[in-house]
Amino acid sequence: MRQSLESLRDAARGLVPADIICKNARIFNPFTCSWETGTLAIKDGIVLGIGDYSGKTAHDFAGQYIVPGLIDAHVHIESSLLTPREYARLVALHGTTTVVADPHEIANVAGTRGLEFMLSECEGAAADILFMLPSCVPATPTEAGGAVLDADALRPFIGRAGILGLGEMMNVPGVLAGDPQIQKKLGLSPLRDGHAPQLSGKDLNAYILAGLQSDHECITLAEAQEKLERGMVIFIREGSTERNIAALIPLVSPATVSRCCFATDDCHADLLMESGHIDRCIRRAIECGLSPELAIRMATLSPAERFGLSDRGALVPGRRADFCIIDDPRSFVVRKVFRGGVEVAVTQPAGTRVPLETFQCTTPSPGSIRLTGSGTARVIGLVPGQIMTYPLEYAIDAHDIPDLSRDILKVVVVSRYRLNSVGIGLVHGFGFSGGAIASSVSHDTHNIIAVGTSDPEILWAIDEVIKARGAMVAVKGNTRTILPLDCAGLMSTLPYSQVTARLADLHTTTALMGGIEDPFMYLSFLALTVIPTLRITDRGLFDAVAFHDVPLFII
Repeated sequence: MRQSLESLRDAARGLVPADIICKNARIFNPFTCSWETGTLAIKDGIVLGIGDYSGKTAHDFAGQYIVPGLIDAHVHIESSLLTPREYARLVALHGTTTVVADPHEIANVAGTRGLEFMLSECEGAAADILFMLPSCVPATPTEAGGAVLDADALRPFIGRAGILGLGEMMNVPGVLAGDPQIQKKLGLSPLRDGHAPQLSGKDLNAYILAGLQSDHECITLAEAQEKLERGMVIFIREGSTERNIAALIPLVSPATVSRCCFATDDCHADLLMESGHIDRCIRRAIECGLSPELAIRMATLSPAERFGLSDRGALVPGRRADFCIIDDPRSFVVRKVFRGGVEVAVTQPAGTRVPLETFQCTTPSPGSIRLTGSGTARVIGLVPGQIMTYPLEYAIDAHDIPDLSRDILKVVVVSRYRLNSVGIGLVHGFGFSGGAIASSVSHDTHNIIAVGTSDPEILWAIDEVIKARGAMVAVKGNTRTILPLDCAGLMSTLPYSQVTARLADLHTTTALMGGIEDPFMYLSFLALTVIPTLRITDRGLFDAVAFHDVPLFII
């Protein structure tokens, strides 16, 4: 180590040549949010500095811009539908060199086996994958999924390479009530991410006091402002469904940028391939009026500082030479990506290990999804562009469902872990005129969830998911379209180009049904019991505000 430091020091002083120099470049400094024209010198993958250097290998960038490697502050890799190395191969093309992931999707399905799988998949990845340990498996005490991870189960992972801290604490009522098990989890690490949608006032104070430090669930500027003022780091999210940059970017200023980062949270592979990753967030922020310099700062040094990653986030002496080349900061199109000063080449599919088997269920009978009764019913209302829902009430007669004139469809959840556990509800907002969709991606327990315009189509779609041991399926008439998710029913072992092509096929089929864009992403969140307001589980309806099950019909 001492010899390495001496070698780097001598090279930084110009006494020996650098390994690599990048000439005629405009280099971004996130500490000052300014650009410096000069030569960037690199040795052993480490930045020596900017100055008059010579090197064994020289790159002439002819006035192009160099920015530090981009960092995603919060993501669920499983939501991309790709395995970790294939995910890294895709996002690296867009300038991302580090992601901070919470693997609670696969942990809910496969417990510590799932965590070990994700850790093993990081070796040789095209981008660094770092993890925050899933703090809520299951998401709420009422859920019955594939695993329960208490503090004792998580403790052996603390201190392992690639583990940074404790992931998003979604059990807000448990935190506020001082639940002993949650307190034990919070004691595992000094670095803790929060998850507190719409929490405000004294309850927000108590949540922060308990040790939660960040939040990525803000959907209004007022909410983000309050949380920032109380000391939280705000991850401004732009995923496939949760698109919050337009509403929240006025929060960012020279005074607040160090406390603001970008997060993609949940992004399907097709959006990543077609529109980008954190580079897309930067472009969107600039479109919404943020200066390129502040946007780049949010994507580099701000997340590095949030997670204590003092070895990256800026191209200054002693940090990793992770960077990307762009032509113009305002358009922010990534041309080349370097890790450790070496250009990233990601031409071959990454491949994966043996997928995890997690299905213990059969297709439900027609009688088990039959709706009976009449009266005033609770109906889940989709909110376009968000994962929260409206709690709606309609006069309903079961014989009239589906009610296409009022856009009220049946939604069904089938437990993937146990037999004969089926929940039925109603949903408004999909807008289908025919057909059904089903998926084994259903946050966070990841039971099978389906919505459609007839019981036979719903059952057909569910059956196809089960036969594939995990999939996204769309059926309409005699047409069946499927994306197999052979890794824990969450991810595909196919290359990202093939996953994207299968998603396009699914979109083609769902477009024939009419209705909302990207219905699978909305479907995947209908069972997420930690997001307001009304949800559906294999037990039936769940009120995420009152935090308990509720009947379909209001008595």
